[in-house]
Amino acid sequence: MSPFPGSGLAKGLAVTLRTMTKKTVTAQYPDAQPELPPRTRGVIGLFEENCTVCMLCARECPDWCIYIDSHKETVPAAAPGGRERSRNVLDRFAIDFSLCMYCGICIEVCPFDALFWSPEFEYAETDIHELTHERDKLRDWMWTVPAPPALDPGAEEPKEIAAARKTAEKLATAQAQAQAEAAAQAPTGPAPDPSDPTDPPRGGAS
Repeated sequence: MSPFPGSGLAKGLAVTLRTMTKKTVTAQYPDAQPELPPRTRGVIGLFEENCTVCMLCARECPDWCIYIDSHKETVPAAAPGGRERSRNVLDRFAIDFSLCMYCGICIEVCPFDALFWSPEFEYAETDIHELTHERDKLRDWMWTVPAPPALDPGAEEPKEIAAARKTAEKLATAQAQAQAEAAAQAPTGPAPDPSDPTDPPRGGAS
C-alpha cells in the first residue's frame, strides 16, 4: 500500500513545529563565548623564567615546530676562590602553530614547568606565516592559563610544596631564635640620664 500523498511533507512540518517550540541551543559566537573545559588544548603559553634552554621540548616535538635560540653567559663565582659558571640565556622561543598538532608532548617533557596549556583559541591569521608566535606572545598567553585543580582530600602533598613549607618553617624558627637571643642580651634597666644631677655616675670613682 502506497503512503498517503504528502505524508512526508506533513512529517517534516511536524518536526519543524516541534523544534520551533524548543529552546535554541545555538551559541551566537562571537557574541556568546563558549564555556570551555579547564583542560582545553587551545594554545601553549611560555613561563620564560622557568626555561633553562634544555631543548627537551624542541627535541621531542614530532613536528619540529619549536624554535629556540640561546647564548652562554659567564656567571661570576658566588664565593671568593670559587669557580665561574656558564649558563644558557634564552634569546628566542617560538612555536609554529601551523605545524603544531597539539599533542602536548612538549608540555609533558618540560622538567621545569615552563610550558602550559591555555584555553585561548582566538588566534587565527589570514597569513600562514603569521602563525609562528614568538616568546612575547607566548608569555602573554600565560595569563590565560587556568589555575590547577585542587587535590583530592586523600592525596599526598606535592614534594615541591612540602620542601618549600619546611624551608619556610626553618627560616621562621631561626628568626624567632635570633630575636629571642637579641632580647636576652639587651639591658633590662633604664638608661642613665646624663642631665639628671641626682643620678650618680656609674663605673667611675666615687
